[in-house]
Amino acid sequence: MGYPIEMQESIRKLEATRAFRLQQEIPRLTPEEKTRLLEQCHPDFRPDGMRSVRVGPNKGQRMQNELVDILEAYSRIDPDRVDLSRIDYDVDVLVVGGGGGGATAALIAHENGARVLLATKLRLGDANTMMAEGGIAAATQPNDSPYLHFLDTIGGGRFQNKRELVWALVHDAPLIVEWLKDLGAMFDTHPNGDLVVSFAGGHCRRRVHSCKDLSGMEFMRVIRDELWNRRVEVLEFSPAVELLLDERGRCAGAILMNLETREHIIVRARAVILATGGIGRLHPNKFPTTNHYGATADGLVIAYRAGARLLHMDAIQYHPTGAAWPEQMLGQLITEALRGNGAQLVNVHGERFINELETRDVTSSAIIREVRDRKNGVRTPTGMEGVWLDTPLIDIRGGVGKLDRMFAGIVHRFREYGIDVHKEPILVFPTQHYQNGGIEIDPEGRTDIPGLFAAGEVAGGVQGRNRLGGNSLVDIFVFGRRAGQAAALFVREGPSPGKLTLEHVRRYHRELAAEGIEKGRVSPLLLPDYTRPEVKERRYS
Repeated sequence: MGYPIEMQESIRKLEATRAFRLQQEIPRLTPEEKTRLLEQCHPDFRPDGMRSVRVGPNKGQRMQNELVDILEAYSRIDPDRVDLSRIDYDVDVLVVGGGGGGATAALIAHENGARVLLATKLRLGDANTMMAEGGIAAATQPNDSPYLHFLDTIGGGRFQNKRELVWALVHDAPLIVEWLKDLGAMFDTHPNGDLVVSFAGGHCRRRVHSCKDLSGMEFMRVIRDELWNRRVEVLEFSPAVELLLDERGRCAGAILMNLETREHIIVRARAVILATGGIGRLHPNKFPTTNHYGATADGLVIAYRAGARLLHMDAIQYHPTGAAWPEQMLGQLITEALRGNGAQLVNVHGERFINELETRDVTSSAIIREVRDRKNGVRTPTGMEGVWLDTPLIDIRGGVGKLDRMFAGIVHRFREYGIDVHKEPILVFPTQHYQNGGIEIDPEGRTDIPGLFAAGEVAGGVQGRNRLGGNSLVDIFVFGRRAGQAAALFVREGPSPGKLTLEHVRRYHRELAAEGIEKGRVSPLLLPDYTRPEVKERRYS
């Protein structure tokens, strides 16, 4: 396929300006310039993109329309038709979610003596963790420290992070790198054995540790092997559709659904850890997404119905560089590590327009401004627009072979479509990537419902209103470990669950009815429905 003739003229302009751009310095924006750019161009500031939720713990707060749609929906469960006396599984800790956060929580809870069941919607490992490319941020170098990592993360989150969560993140991060190494993860290293570290936007030091551009896949490989080796019980294709409480309001398990038979599975548990990921497949503001197929905010829905508060659900991260051509790859992640290793963002005229190491919210807004407002985007034959990511600069700056050595996955994917990223740039446009907010937790992953814990992207407060690159992988492992430890301790020290109840669902249904919200829409969604007209077209406008 390659690039059509009408796009190649712009590539020639990019090549003509490369020598100049190699010497060009673009200063970072001032705080005032950043604020102005975000307010003008970031999708979070679109007035039609959000509305106030009418029910639940966050009643009256503005959230993404797509999330409000599923919060203002009725349960898949009829509480009057479920026999809660028929227990299918009785465990200490139920972990819901089979990505890095859930698998880590299950491992650590099991290590601390708990009887663990891990239930996941798809297959074990079918999660955003597997698709994470860039790497994991940790202050492991002599010129770095957790304090600098803390300051960068707070600033990147627009100073809205919960500081005690950020401190837990940066304090544990170097320990997580060592833990993953001990499990067998094959990090990139220099010939002398030292870890390779790269920049990511918003970080003041090189602190992103990678396994080529397949970091999440490598981490998931070793953790999944460890789960099997320890014989932790796993239920695949069994998403949670409702939490169970006892008469004292403690979380006491969940109702799962067998996706093949549609039968319900009753799990009684003394503690539940939600690690269900994010919101991407709801396509906020009709953006394409990098997220895996199961990212439909299920954990948010069932926790919210049970009474857990959500935090920062008006803040969605759009990754600056999602693939815009070929359209078969629309929205797929193009890792930030490319920019951290020298690739530049270039418009249709071959001009840079932003410092590539600005934070993700700022860089995404700058690309949207360049395409939408300044009309400097590169148009594809099907009408999609984007800007160039000048990938050949990586080999020019770092020596021939660096692209192959560090970004083998991207080299291979584009080669399949006739594009040689050693010689040609990649066309990119922002894509929905991450849910900055989530269920409010404390540093041990505890929610405000006794016995309910959360870890990873489903949890809120760690990242504030914008996440820095490299902080998602460290987040899932730090808080997966902490939640696993805390849940096992809760089980040892707390009483057994009382009588199981779905009274919270009845109460939520009454609240919906009182607001005049008619039946017809149910949640959690479980899987996106691309047959509906409103989700067929997923392109920012």
